[in-house]
Amino acid sequence: MSTAIAWIEGQWGTAASLQLPLDDRALLLADGLFETVLIRNGAPQLLQEHLQRWSESAALLGMDPPPQRNALEPLIEDAIQRSQLSEADGVLRLNWSRGSSPQRGIGLPGPGHHRFWLTLQACTPTFSAVTTITSRHERRNASSRLSRCKTFAYGQSIQARREAQDQGADDALLLNTAGALCCGTAANLLVRRRGQWLTPPLSSGCLPGVMRGRALTRGIAVETELAAAFDADDQAVLINSLSCRPIASHDGKPMAATTTAVDLWQSLLH
Repeated sequence: MSTAIAWIEGQWGTAASLQLPLDDRALLLADGLFETVLIRNGAPQLLQEHLQRWSESAALLGMDPPPQRNALEPLIEDAIQRSQLSEADGVLRLNWSRGSSPQRGIGLPGPGHHRFWLTLQACTPTFSAVTTITSRHERRNASSRLSRCKTFAYGQSIQARREAQDQGADDALLLNTAGALCCGTAANLLVRRRGQWLTPPLSSGCLPGVMRGRALTRGIAVETELAAAFDADDQAVLINSLSCRPIASHDGKPMAATTTAVDLWQSLLH
């Protein structure tokens, strides 16, 4: 499959051919939420965990409840069949916008205007190592509700990634507003220190990632505040539902190598 299949308001097509109204608040104000779900062997992985975060985030931001699982599953199955991804990996994106507003500006419209759409395309999970820097220009707001939600607003992450690439690195790590390590631009941070995987707490401002949550629930990782500098023997990975990438060097200094990234990710998937 070379193009992404998409659905919006009862219509199937490609992501390039279907239309979103120009007055939708997702376009105008990045006012909405999304989830990215791995499709493997013709089935969505960890769907319930993604939908729970989606629903909790919508409630936190004062949005209408997003579509429920019983309404989504027939659409997802149809999308998988149409895309011929029954035997290949893909990524499903579920989008929930506050919808078209009858007035301009940031004033909130009443309930009932929300809009849902989805896309599905081929995607291969990634496990290659990355080089990182600490962003000097972008920090994660530890007290913001938005930091706890996967919103459309990725401008900060884009700028931090750009900053890293300008310095010859692959990605950036973000500190929070208190100066502690928080996360990557699009993934949670896990640090292996003295045989134990550590990850910043949600109070740091990191996103409550699905794979991060499973690592905590299974006792594979524990939450702790992490100082801005790594220890000499630390190993680290950036992990999300589509990747688990070891950090080979940070701020130009080599990191201790880890060979368990693939095994860690796969153990959390099942």
